[in-house]
Amino acid sequence: MSETKAPGRGAAPPDMDYGDYLQLTTLLSAQNTRTDEHDELLFVVIHQVAELWLKLSIHEIRSSRDSLKADELRPAFKTLSRVARIQAHMIGAWEILATMTPTDYANFRASLGSSSGFQSFQYRELEFLLGAKDRAMLGVHENAPAHHDALAAALGAPSLYDEALALLARRGLAIPADRLARDWTEPYAASPEVEAAWLAVYRDTERYWDLYELGEKLVDLEYRLQQWRFSHMKTVERIIGFKRGTGGSDGVSYLVRALDRKLFPELLSLRTTL
Repeated sequence: MSETKAPGRGAAPPDMDYGDYLQLTTLLSAQNTRTDEHDELLFVVIHQVAELWLKLSIHEIRSSRDSLKADELRPAFKTLSRVARIQAHMIGAWEILATMTPTDYANFRASLGSSSGFQSFQYRELEFLLGAKDRAMLGVHENAPAHHDALAAALGAPSLYDEALALLARRGLAIPADRLARDWTEPYAASPEVEAAWLAVYRDTERYWDLYELGEKLVDLEYRLQQWRFSHMKTVERIIGFKRGTGGSDGVSYLVRALDRKLFPELLSLRTTL
């Protein structure tokens, strides 16, 4: 008596092709421009691709955070390196958008209504994962309960840097108790004791090589995020000058202020002390 076995986990239908697997019909039908202006498609594609890269970045940073929590640094290094390469693509995308002139954008800007990149829930989740906590940002998503709840969970969870500091403490470095157990919804504040712990790592790299590598991976992550922010700011400045953003943000002024935010402050300040 013969029997038919069910396909294994992840098994594909025999007639599935490339377009089916990637759901290209759905993906390529999502660029619904609201005007006939040539450059609106460019604007839509750049931002949609950015959201896809953000989705992958969040996936990888969550994995990195979990690996640090489990004392598994090699997988964390792999995923953080991948994020760095994603960031390179996101930085380069501003060069493409910058080919759009102020007149090109003005021709369809009104069609955006009150929508703005400021409202990107994925970008906000990325910031929360990296430690840039701001409870006020939840208010932007009050009318989207699923996004609001996901962001509230990210706000209340330890960030990537929080888990890095917990790892340092488990390795015997002197991390203050108030940095290991605190209100995770609050932004991280720099600590002289934490800087001293990182300095111990950087001054004895032979002993702490993996922690030293972790520190540099984090610095690289913040460095590229700042490059992305700077490129964003200069592109906006080039296209709309100092007008207010479509969603009511301060536009360039807001983006300039974002450049002053530090995610991993002690990893930067220790360089002056070394």
